[in-house]
Amino acid sequence: MTRQSHASRLATPVGERDHVQGSVTAPATLVEYGDFECPHCGRAHAVVKALQERFGPRLRFAFRHFPLASVHPHAQAAAEAAEAAGAQGSFWEFHDILFENQEALDADDLARYSDALGLDTPRLLGELDEHVYTPRVHEDFLDGARSGVNGTPTFFINGVRHDDANDVDTLVDAIEEVIEAATGVR
Repeated sequence: MTRQSHASRLATPVGERDHVQGSVTAPATLVEYGDFECPHCGRAHAVVKALQERFGPRLRFAFRHFPLASVHPHAQAAAEAAEAAGAQGSFWEFHDILFENQEALDADDLARYSDALGLDTPRLLGELDEHVYTPRVHEDFLDGARSGVNGTPTFFINGVRHDDANDVDTLVDAIEEVIEAATGVR
């Protein structure tokens, strides 16, 4: 059994305000509080992709922002840019580009990624300049703090913080436990 049983719980359940991949009927929901500039989150990005591939429709994934701006100077702007891209229907594509290019997250880079995705780049940059999405990112951050998040990445599986390793095998075991508890099938 994993260390999940005594862990913190997610303060706010996954809902319509979240960026979600997968079905609401999936027996397992994985929530990540992440920082686009965090190298550990960069490694976790590949882990999440592997989990999604492995579990397919049995896994729903939600990403919430937890930019650690004191150690990652581009994290807040990257999170706001992802939200701006999301307003144009491309959150997940922008999310992936940011994690795949963590060493290049300044304003020129964000504009380049916007262009590459065919987004309205002047709109995206204007929204960044006006900090349109600062409240949204801050809301995620505060929710993470209420949920016991104190570093990135932090994962929750079906609302319970995953306090074990964040490697593929450990997360597979934890998710399989949750699926088995929900469905009776591993």
